[in-house]
Amino acid sequence: MPFISNTDRERQEMLKACGVAKFADLIKNIPQKFLDKAKFHLGKPLSELELIRALTDLTEDNVPTTEAISFLGGGIYDHFIPAAVNHIISRPEFLSAYTPYQAEVSQGTLQYIYEYQTMICELTGMEVSNAGMYDGASAAAEAVLMAVRKTKKFRALIPSTINPLYREVIKTYTSGIEVELVEIKQRNGTIDLEHLQSELNDDTACVLMQTPNFLGFLEDVFEIEKITHSAKKALLIPIVDPISLAVLNSPAEYQADIVVGEGQALGNAQSYGGPLFGFLATSEKLIRTMPGRLSGATLDVEGNIAYVLTMQAREQHIRREKATSNICSNDALCTLAATVYLCLMGSRGLKQVAEQSTAKAHYLAAKLSELPGYELYSTAPFFKEFTLKTPHPAEYICEALSEWDVYPGIPIQQFGYEDILLIAVTEKITKDDMDQLVDMLKSLDQAEEE
Repeated sequence: MPFISNTDRERQEMLKACGVAKFADLIKNIPQKFLDKAKFHLGKPLSELELIRALTDLTEDNVPTTEAISFLGGGIYDHFIPAAVNHIISRPEFLSAYTPYQAEVSQGTLQYIYEYQTMICELTGMEVSNAGMYDGASAAAEAVLMAVRKTKKFRALIPSTINPLYREVIKTYTSGIEVELVEIKQRNGTIDLEHLQSELNDDTACVLMQTPNFLGFLEDVFEIEKITHSAKKALLIPIVDPISLAVLNSPAEYQADIVVGEGQALGNAQSYGGPLFGFLATSEKLIRTMPGRLSGATLDVEGNIAYVLTMQAREQHIRREKATSNICSNDALCTLAATVYLCLMGSRGLKQVAEQSTAKAHYLAAKLSELPGYELYSTAPFFKEFTLKTPHPAEYICEALSEWDVYPGIPIQQFGYEDILLIAVTEKITKDDMDQLVDMLKSLDQAEEE
C-alpha cells in the first residue's frame, strides 16, 4: 500500500523539538518487560510490489462465498448486493467523510443519515430512528440501558433463544450498573411463555425477544407483547431481521417500544464478520433516552431545507453522567450502503428477497428432513434460517463438505446444542445448490456405512 515516510532529517528535527536525542528516549519510562513483549517478528522489509504478491498468496488460501455454496448465517447473511451499492459508497465524498458535527459542511452526510432514519422507520413502523449503532449486539444492549433509564427499574428478561453472543454483549454493557439479567427458558425452539409470565413483575424494566430467533424460529410476538405490557412500565424490545420485515408484521403492529437489529443484510458484505451496523428505532416519547446521533431536517434563514444533528444527549455535548451513551460513531459508510440498497430494491424488491429466501429455506428443510437421521429441531414456523438435528457431529459434516467448497451451516455445539446445524438460505441460493447439499449428505452417510 502506498505511503509517505519521514526522512532521517525530518525524524531528527522532530526528536530535537521533543528535547531528546533518539526515539528510545521517548519511551524510557516504559518497563523493559513490556517492551520485550512488543517485539514483532515481521521478517525482512518488503517493497510495495513484494508485499502485494505476499498478500495475494495469502488470500488464495481463502474460499469466499462467491466461489462456494454457502448456507452460513447466525446473524450475518449472504444476500445479493447490487453493483451500484459499492460504486456509490466508494465515491470520495462518502468514503473519506467522517463527522457530521459541522452541519454547514456536512449537508450530504446529514441528508443520507436522514434518509436512512426514514427508511428504518418505514421498515419497523416506529416513529424515530437514530443514525445507527456499531452492530446488532450493541444496539440490543443500548436498548436495555434505554429501558432502565426510562423505567428506573433494573431487571431485564433475556430469553435463551436470542443470539448467545448478543447475551454476552448485554451482560458486559449492563455489568457496571448492576442490572439483573433473568434468563427465560425455551420450549421447542421458542420462548417458554409460561416461564416468561412467571418471571415478569413490576420491577421489570424490559423484555427482550428475537424474531426470527437465534435458532431461526418465529416467536409468538403478539402473545409476548400481551404478557410484557401486563407489567407496570415494562418495555418490549424485539431484535429483528430487517429483510423479514418485508413480509412479517412490523414491530409497531405488536406495540414494540424499542426495535433493534443487525443491518448487515442490507447491502453490506459478510466480510469475515464485519464491519457491521446496528439499527435502533423507537417511539417519539422515548426519543430523549435514545443513544447515538439523530439527523433532523429544518429550514435555513433563506427558507431552504437544511439538515442538522438534533435531540442528542451524547457525552460530547453534555455532562458525562447525563449522557445516554458514549457511542461516538454510527458506522456511517455501512448505513449509507443500506440506504443505497433500500433505494435500489424498493419495497417490491425487498419483498421478493424475503419471499425467495423463505420459499427456498422451506424447500431445503423439507428435503433434508427426508434423509435418515435428519430432522428439524422444532416444528415452529421459520423465516430463512432453521436448525437441523444431524446423525453425525455437526463439526464433522462441516469439515467434510468444506473440502468441496460447500459450507452446510454453522455447528452450534459451543452454545450447548449437540449435533445441530444452523442453516441459512438466501435468495442467492439456487435449487441446484440445495439439491447438491442433499446429495452430499447422502454420500456422507453412505461413506460412513461402508
